[in-house]
Amino acid sequence: MASKPKFYITTAIAYVNAAPHLGHALEFVDTDAIARHKRLQGFDVYVLTGTDEHGVKIYNTARKKGIEPQALVDENALHFRGLKPLLNFSYDDFIQTSNKERHWPACQKIWQKLVDKGDIYEQDYEGLYCEGCELFMKESELVDGMCPIHRKAPTPLREKNYFFRLSKYSEQIVQLIESDTLKIVPEVRKTEFLNMAKEGLLDVSFSRPRSVLPWGVDVPNDPEQVMYVWCDALTNYISAIGYAKETDKFKKYWPADMHVIGKDIVRFHAGIWIGMLLSAGLPLPKSILVHGFLTHNGDKMSKTLGNIVDPVDFVHKYGTDALRYYLLREIPVGRDGDFSDKLFIERYNADLANNLGNFVNRLTTLIQRYQVGNFTFDKWSDDYKKRVEDTWRKYLADMDGYNLHEAVFHVWRLIDHANKMMEDQKPWSLIKEDVEKGRAVLCNQLELLRHVTMMIAPFIPESSAKIRAQIGLPPIVDERSSRQWGGESKWVGLGEGGILFPRIDG
Repeated sequence: MASKPKFYITTAIAYVNAAPHLGHALEFVDTDAIARHKRLQGFDVYVLTGTDEHGVKIYNTARKKGIEPQALVDENALHFRGLKPLLNFSYDDFIQTSNKERHWPACQKIWQKLVDKGDIYEQDYEGLYCEGCELFMKESELVDGMCPIHRKAPTPLREKNYFFRLSKYSEQIVQLIESDTLKIVPEVRKTEFLNMAKEGLLDVSFSRPRSVLPWGVDVPNDPEQVMYVWCDALTNYISAIGYAKETDKFKKYWPADMHVIGKDIVRFHAGIWIGMLLSAGLPLPKSILVHGFLTHNGDKMSKTLGNIVDPVDFVHKYGTDALRYYLLREIPVGRDGDFSDKLFIERYNADLANNLGNFVNRLTTLIQRYQVGNFTFDKWSDDYKKRVEDTWRKYLADMDGYNLHEAVFHVWRLIDHANKMMEDQKPWSLIKEDVEKGRAVLCNQLELLRHVTMMIAPFIPESSAKIRAQIGLPPIVDERSSRQWGGESKWVGLGEGGILFPRIDG
């Protein structure tokens, strides 16, 4: 038997100075939907996430609390690990960058590779440092003299650091991205990065004095220096799969097929990370998918405004699939989006409760009421079949192009059609006049719903599984084989029912 093609996908690792927010949920849900789709297509998928745990902010916060930095990051990492069941995030591995046995050896190995290539050098550095970003910034990047993200003036610093010769690889990186050898999705993010990179990528500070940053990965052969964020955090993508010892897992899964990140860190992943890999002689990731930022009811989320959406509270109130559906349906990949309380309720009631939930309930009720059984899917009409095949074609094109919100849209158009056909064909009346014709309508509706459960599985997997159980179908093993007419095992009758999406009042 031929081995499955692999698909290695990663999220950015989250900085553990604060609790998870809706932006993390968006990134994780996008990643999970892609991963689930690839699994159903027969890929050997490996999903990595984790936490970024070093830096001055972590060290200072721990000191203020009177605890060790390790205790602080372990405590905060638990909140991010908790998103796995909360969001139904099917990741395979979780890396913590403070893990000395698992992460540090890979950082020190790649550092030495860069040294051996002549791409690490020592130099006095004077610049403007934003503590919030933990980043040295150019004056051209400031807005009215302040960091555009944290709205604070950066601090002038002068210190001796090691630098990475990123400028050496600037032209090569531009060529790789222009040719889509390294593909940045969507195109607008590719254009933004290239506009910046064509001005020339500059060498970057790669370490900080231990006297300033006592909490971090040791620089090889220099006890007075600690690795700055880039060589530490970015290396997680290879440390987690065994780069330090070049394990079979590393050889199997690297290079990454996709990094999923926010738009604020594109230059680090498309610039610094690619430069590091070129210097170390390692294969490059194949693509970078970039998501935008979220606002809440049109305003930037902030503690001051008190409008931060806590994904934990939200899921406990409305359910995992309700949040997943909104984020995947309403926030196009790569663009900024808004989390509107009003629109959420409208989408939930219209799309989930009415369209999908009502369709499932009406169909199963009719089958049960009229005791219609022995479905062999032998009445698959041309109209239904064409609708389903057209939907699969559009759905797969958008899923493979990572237009997730468009793929969701196609599925709900099919559900709309099913509801319309239910009203037009009135099987509850037809079956009283002609059992076979009524049975044929219900058969077509059931077959259509079977396909819907496969299409929604990457987006709202819990609901997909519940619907399949209600209509007497087993879990999906492989979407490609199950998609074919008659591809499922023989129908054994309805399972236990229940309301999928109770309406929300208000």
